[in-house]
Amino acid sequence: MLKLLWPMALVIFSNVMYQICAKTIPQEMNPFASLIITYVTGAVVSLILYFVLEKDANIFREFQKTSWAPVIFGLTIVGLEVGWVFAYKSGWPISTAQVVQSAFLAVILIFVGALLFKEAITWNKIVGVVICLTGLVFINYK
Repeated sequence: MLKLLWPMALVIFSNVMYQICAKTIPQEMNPFASLIITYVTGAVVSLILYFVLEKDANIFREFQKTSWAPVIFGLTIVGLEVGWVFAYKSGWPISTAQVVQSAFLAVILIFVGALLFKEAITWNKIVGVVICLTGLVFINYK
């Protein structure tokens, strides 16, 4: 059970911290300059954790296993992070921005899962989509 719970707890904690940090980047700071600091920090921590946690550490051997995915992942992360910074700078409240994004993302990923990964679209998922979209109406209702 812990094997299932700790990664989700890490994701939730990290996402909360992510949103707080994205919201509190100084208004006058260029978002790309901020991301340079973010990525250097992330690269250093990743390198340290790789060598601490990998028994047979050989970073060059790992790099030989790569595909297109890490490169596109890096480009995607830039879009994701700068998008959040600009969303908060434009006035999105932290209490609703993530919820709006997550609801739309959940709906889109149901179809992505079906099209790319042959995951089933079940009635439970369709009802979940309706609930997500209904929730968006209530969350954004003035």
